[in-house]
Amino acid sequence: MRIVGATEADVPVLLAFIRKLAEYEKLTDQVSATEEHVRAALFGPGRVAEALLAYLDDEPVAFAVFFHNFSTFLGRPGIYLEDLFVDPPHRGKGIGKALLIELARLAQARNCGRLEWAVLDWNESAIEFYRSLGAVPMDDWTVFRLTGDALARLAQEEPS
Repeated sequence: MRIVGATEADVPVLLAFIRKLAEYEKLTDQVSATEEHVRAALFGPGRVAEALLAYLDDEPVAFAVFFHNFSTFLGRPGIYLEDLFVDPPHRGKGIGKALLIELARLAQARNCGRLEWAVLDWNESAIEFYRSLGAVPMDDWTVFRLTGDALARLAQEEPS
């Protein structure tokens, strides 16, 4: 197995993994990303995220997409893992753990104070796996999200 930083040539592979992840999470109707979106976000001049690919032999079998956030309490950056997906036939081989190890190493090298991510409540196997690594759930926090029309409406409002 090898883990490498994704390159612009990997955009089709990354988009295929995004679609597989959406299928696994039963969220295919929410995927509107295109190769152009992924290319701009990961490799354009205003890059906002990074990606890793895991290979067995020469076959891409997993990916992780992440970006930097910032902890005001720590006064340091962090890494937020947006997505991690291992193709189902290759699960249980240590690939997900290897990706998380690489992200932890990147976090340490970049002087980050934490590595964090979200997991769907129903994904018991992932939750158990993350706990086995020493990760702890943030039970006192609820994630809020604005998208689509709600985001557009708020952006159009004038402060009172």
